[in-house]
Amino acid sequence: MSHTRIGSFNVENMFERPKVMSRGATKHAAPVLAAHARFNELIACEEYTPEVKQELKEHLLTLGLLRGDRSSYAVLRRIRGRFLARHRDGETSVVASGRESWVGWVELTTEPISELATRHTAQVMRDVGAHVLGVVEAESRELLQMFSSSLLKHVGWTPYDEVHLIDGNDERGINVGLLTRDEHQVITIRTHVYARDTSGVIFSRDCAEYHVRTPAGPEVVVLVNHLKSKGYSTPGDPLGARRRFRQAVRIARIVNRLRDEGHEHIAVVGDLNDTPDSEALRPLFQRTGLRDISEHENFDWNHRFGTYRGVNEKGKIDYVLLTPPLFAKAVGGGIFRKGVWRGPRTKNRWDVYETMTSEVHAASDHAAIYADIDWSI
Repeated sequence: MSHTRIGSFNVENMFERPKVMSRGATKHAAPVLAAHARFNELIACEEYTPEVKQELKEHLLTLGLLRGDRSSYAVLRRIRGRFLARHRDGETSVVASGRESWVGWVELTTEPISELATRHTAQVMRDVGAHVLGVVEAESRELLQMFSSSLLKHVGWTPYDEVHLIDGNDERGINVGLLTRDEHQVITIRTHVYARDTSGVIFSRDCAEYHVRTPAGPEVVVLVNHLKSKGYSTPGDPLGARRRFRQAVRIARIVNRLRDEGHEHIAVVGDLNDTPDSEALRPLFQRTGLRDISEHENFDWNHRFGTYRGVNEKGKIDYVLLTPPLFAKAVGGGIFRKGVWRGPRTKNRWDVYETMTSEVHAASDHAAIYADIDWSI
């Protein structure tokens, strides 16, 4: 086989998803997810100063956990020690002195994904037919393996030969992974969850590094990413953009290190959560020479210029980026939208699955994107 299709697909969880991230909870998502992330960051402090305690209480209020350990969207888990005192007069105080005085955390409650949505996710994978597929927002390797072995058979396709996923830094269970088939074999795996700079941990999830031997002989290194989200950051997204910039800098460094080691064929795939012209992603392009497969003359945009929902250029946030030697072997690529809900008023309408009659049946808010590589060139 001289042909390899490299794809990227944000599956948005296959079986369960945090309830606050469901399509019916849009107005609650940003404050709840921000409070959840900040709360679990603050409780790691060695000492809970009065200012830290006050901020912890503010986040508990947002999460609905100030007067009880369970709310619509979150649960306060307390394993050992005392964290809060809830008084009869309605007041709540943080009594723990720091991380060493109690063990616990806040986790988000989950709900099952629609059975039809799960089926449509499998249909997207089947119809894209990538030999090497980077997946974003997968719960775990076990569930990704189960999905491949059972759901792909259910829609009339064969499971992937290899299923890889390393737990990342996001405690919500939204990880990145890689699926391979048709004699495309992963020979080396490297995680970057521990990568740090002067500001701390770099990657929100991981920049998972997979070295794949292709049946044609050449090796391709695939870096699967899910950069810091725009949707759940502070207004104007200054912190999120800064984090994405740091992540782009490190990915560029990894790409250049790989090239120095002699690896010519490198693909950076995934949900980068920003547009190609953004300041946050600038290091990724300017420091590496990476090229977006959507620049190829034979790329099929399929009705829109974005990858997220029905948004055009401002919704181009999913990528297959190739080093120049790999781009030179590309013969085309495209965006597959059949699993994305379009709504009755969407202009330039694309084809969707006939059984997708409601937004809750969508495989994902993200279209899959892919590049076709011909190793004989």
